[in-house]
Amino acid sequence: MADPALAHELTNSAESLKQVSVLRVRDGEQTITNDLIAVEVPVALEYNGISHVVMLASPADLENFALGFSLSEGIIQQASELYTCEVESTEAGWLVHVEIAAERFMLLKQRRRNLAGRTGCGLCGTESLEQVTRCTTAVSHRHHFTEAAIVNGMHAMQNLQPLQMHSGATHAAAWMTAQGQVTLVREDVGRHNALDKLIGVMAEQQQDFSEGVLLITSRASYEMVQKAAIMNVGVIAAISAPTSFAVELAERAGVTLIGFMRDRSYVIYTHADRVRSD
Repeated sequence: MADPALAHELTNSAESLKQVSVLRVRDGEQTITNDLIAVEVPVALEYNGISHVVMLASPADLENFALGFSLSEGIIQQASELYTCEVESTEAGWLVHVEIAAERFMLLKQRRRNLAGRTGCGLCGTESLEQVTRCTTAVSHRHHFTEAAIVNGMHAMQNLQPLQMHSGATHAAAWMTAQGQVTLVREDVGRHNALDKLIGVMAEQQQDFSEGVLLITSRASYEMVQKAAIMNVGVIAAISAPTSFAVELAERAGVTLIGFMRDRSYVIYTHADRVRSD
């Protein structure tokens, strides 16, 4: 593996996999064997001692998740506003204690949302229509990326998903440089969670969100685009399709949105000028 940082993905997957005994049926023949399944647990985020949200997630990289979620949901504006993060295992699941700046906590209390159990819909628990759209500033940078770099990045990401390889039940979000090198990957049973984990580790490492491409293994939903745009990501390449709401947001937010990314076959829905043919 070229980048030592990616060793994390191959060594940090054990806690997110569980071995179970199964009855496998193939061509009418039954066999008792062992199988690996993805672990999905309740994860509660608590800000300054107050419970805020419960998610269903993979139990790895929860510090990354807490930071990324806090940034992409607008709870904090920069990583330095998150002071401490402690992860506690309980009988009911995992509890993440987050301490944030007092000013941010006061703002959070003014717009409390109940997002319990969100693994799909990104609007569950939103209290008003005004809360749906949080992107106010369009991504202005116009960094360009070649078709070959994006294609190579997608290929590289496929081999850096141990949870998916073993269980077939997880999503991944990856960061690709302008040269097509995948430098970070995070996996989770939820596509939003995988993206938040990636955002968190990138913010922790003080990486520039404008100088690369976000690769995702899921459909490009509205909230996936929104989280990326908030972090100033200019290009999103998804293996699956986007939704109409996601395309509309990407157009307004100045984000290049690519869907159905399969080898050299893909569809660019918005701001195609950022992608250069070879």
